[in-house]
Amino acid sequence: MNDRRLIRLLLLFATLLFCVISFFLFDQPLTLFFHQFDAGLWHRAWKVVTRAGQSEWYLVGGLLLFAGLRKRNRRISSTGLLLFSTVAVSGLTADLIKIVLCRARPKLLLEQNIYGFDLFGWHLEHAWQSFPSGHSATALSVALSLSLLYPRFRAAFMAAAMVIAASRVVLCQHYLSDVVAGSALGAATVALLYQRYFRTAFDETTIR
Repeated sequence: MNDRRLIRLLLLFATLLFCVISFFLFDQPLTLFFHQFDAGLWHRAWKVVTRAGQSEWYLVGGLLLFAGLRKRNRRISSTGLLLFSTVAVSGLTADLIKIVLCRARPKLLLEQNIYGFDLFGWHLEHAWQSFPSGHSATALSVALSLSLLYPRFRAAFMAAAMVIAASRVVLCQHYLSDVVAGSALGAATVALLYQRYFRTAFDETTIR
């Protein structure tokens, strides 16, 4: 086993371990805490933030970058295609996991005191599709994809992604473990697609 694979396995194990710990220790208390502020300017401000995690912005934007700059700027065009691909793949993967695991969203905890998973319950209702967070997967996919084009702004991109991911917990739309898992899914998707399909295109067009 090479070092890179070992690191990936350790990161996967650490993410899963944190999600398990969060399920028992952090998820419910955080939801109950933020539910106290579920109104007013604070709530409205975070709703604006969370809209930045909607995948359609980046799916359309990525396709436009790819189609519009394919002949004029290969690097930016490749970034557009990577952006579209990572958001689409991470989003579809998150949707599939949600349907299989069927985790009750915070809404069910707050309204009906329902908490946990109904494995293979095949619930298609939004209220049973909490794990992992699709917004968080999108936010990390976008941040890492853009970081490949503009590495000097990586810190800003990552900070923005974390704020978007946090908004899902603040607004009681997801639990902390949902957000962590979604973020990890987004990061893993970018790493996989970049290494397998996009690295050559980026290396050949590196901005100096």
